[in-house]
Amino acid sequence: MAADMRRRLRVQLCVILLAVLTSSVNGQFHLFGPRSPRPTPPPMRKASELISRQPPLKVNQSLLNQATPDNTRIVVSIPKQRAYLMIDDKVVADGPISSGRRGHESPTGHLHVLEKDPDHHSNLYGDFVDSSGRVVRAGVSARIDSAPSGTHFTGAPMRWFLRLTEEGVGMHVGILPGYPASHGCIRQSADGAKLFYDRVKVGTPVDVGDY
Repeated sequence: MAADMRRRLRVQLCVILLAVLTSSVNGQFHLFGPRSPRPTPPPMRKASELISRQPPLKVNQSLLNQATPDNTRIVVSIPKQRAYLMIDDKVVADGPISSGRRGHESPTGHLHVLEKDPDHHSNLYGDFVDSSGRVVRAGVSARIDSAPSGTHFTGAPMRWFLRLTEEGVGMHVGILPGYPASHGCIRQSADGAKLFYDRVKVGTPVDVGDY
């Protein structure tokens, strides 16, 4: 009798263990597998595709013929990333810009052209180059970075420069990625910067803001 009870007890224990193991395996099966295949990640986009294509310079030729350094003013829209050459309230030219990025925002308000320089170079941002003119380190700050041995600082070119502040912020030719990207200056396209430069003077009003 005792032997039969021990056999039945062992059978019951085996049944319980089997049920526990089956439940555990089923739980792991649903929890960990099988899994649906991971989606294929999209291909990486080229850097050129990430640059926003801004509408090019637009010029009203009839108004351009009337524009002189004595009757023009400049309006810069930070939200639209556009600069406007104006006669009164009429738009002579409308061109793309890139203003100062976060932390280096372009100054806003009622400014004036303080200086004109067709071949200006930055005294703060540029490259360290060696005696042969080879760039050793690009995109440096003369205020922060130390020149490697045998190199000297060469300021970044700022063609058709219109100075707007005593600190050196101005409008000039530069890269236009489609969003604010400069250290504070207002970059323009080469054709836009030349057109604006030729039709303003020292003292021309420049309004920069949320226009």
